[in-house]
Amino acid sequence: MAETPLVTIESDARLVVLARTLRAPGPATAWEQGFADRTAFGETCVGRALYRHRSVFRSASDAPVWSHLELTYFRDLVPADALRALVFDRPPGEPDLMRAEILATTPASFVLPRGWQGVAGRPDRQASLEYLDVGPAHLGAYREIMRRSIGPAAARLVAAGRFGTFRAMETLAVLHSDPALTTGWNQIHLCEVEAESFEGFGQAFDAALRDISPDGGFAGVFAGLGPMRTIPRWTFNDAVVEADAALGRPGLSGPC
Repeated sequence: MAETPLVTIESDARLVVLARTLRAPGPATAWEQGFADRTAFGETCVGRALYRHRSVFRSASDAPVWSHLELTYFRDLVPADALRALVFDRPPGEPDLMRAEILATTPASFVLPRGWQGVAGRPDRQASLEYLDVGPAHLGAYREIMRRSIGPAAARLVAAGRFGTFRAMETLAVLHSDPALTTGWNQIHLCEVEAESFEGFGQAFDAALRDISPDGGFAGVFAGLGPMRTIPRWTFNDAVVEADAALGRPGLSGPC
């Protein structure tokens, strides 16, 4: 079977991402529709998406479960009007803002199929959102493992259609954190998977890593990651809005 051509974001063209972790006290249908109707934040905005929590896959934290994660992608920097509207001067009626942060795409580890159109038509797929906390002393080594091994292995799996995308992002700055959010992280990994049969990345990654990594398969590579990071929470989510098709175009053409 022919592999799908890919778009991979490298270090010389990194995107920045304004991420908002939200908690809706009840049904959020009206607010979700408002998100879908929101206008773009200028020409540097290249995509946005909203994910609604469905279930916890793994958790090492007893922090309350949040209801949504919102991602807005920009070239170069997050404009001041976006920061005001989404973080510092939010309109009434939105869910509680539990955390707001600026992330950057991890080099060689942010991969989409060319022509990405979201998970529409794939009801078996949900968005896996993995929240990771890497020790400060290990950030450089962790990024290198992602660049050298995990990102290229994930690219093979995206090209083969095993994953929808693989998007690793690392926190640059936390703009807001609600005291009720009693956990933290400095990496978010997004990947669309078949949730019903998903048991973790081991089986999928093993063969791909054996082909490309001098450290061997999944066990060899991930053994080095264990002392570097924890996974406070890992969830499955429904994609409510996926206005991020520009991420699957070479050169990221088109506004969000």
